[in-house]
Amino acid sequence: MLELIYPASPAPLLRGGRRAKAVEMLPVIDEYGNVIAQAARDRVHHHADKPLHPVVHLHIINRCGNIYLQQRGAHKDLLPLRWDTAVGGHVSYGEYIQEALYRESDEELHLHDFLPHGLCSYIYESDSEREFVSVFAAVGEYEIRPDPDELAGGRFWTPEEIDQAYGKGILTPNFEGEYARIKDMLQALL
Repeated sequence: MLELIYPASPAPLLRGGRRAKAVEMLPVIDEYGNVIAQAARDRVHHHADKPLHPVVHLHIINRCGNIYLQQRGAHKDLLPLRWDTAVGGHVSYGEYIQEALYRESDEELHLHDFLPHGLCSYIYESDSEREFVSVFAAVGEYEIRPDPDELAGGRFWTPEEIDQAYGKGILTPNFEGEYARIKDMLQALL
């Protein structure tokens, strides 16, 4: 798994970004995890050069082999109300991968006590951004409480339900691609 390597001094601000106290800053990295700049969240989205930035994903599997998916909030700019990875979010500038994983899990699902298994990392590119995704999984019976300010909801899906939803505009494209890559790894954790 990738670990971020921050410079000794704060990384320079990426040209075109804004810096204000209320703006969330994200690390901009190279393919090896070296933090080469920092940028406002709006600078890494919908910008022609699509700076590479780290994100985390957590898949949650119960002992029956069902996979928890979140339903994205109606307020989201990208893919509102589509079903997606249980937890997903950006790494904030100054954070490390696992710190972001636990913070995002708390923010989205109020989930704290889990043991993440690192599965893989890959670069995902869409029309609007380029992300270095670190993928984790947790197996167990957890109390999951989706935050209504973050999500429209969530539930456990059987692998068959996920297969039936493929390509029908129900799941996010990123989830569909990631799930195809890791579904055997998820089942192997049981």
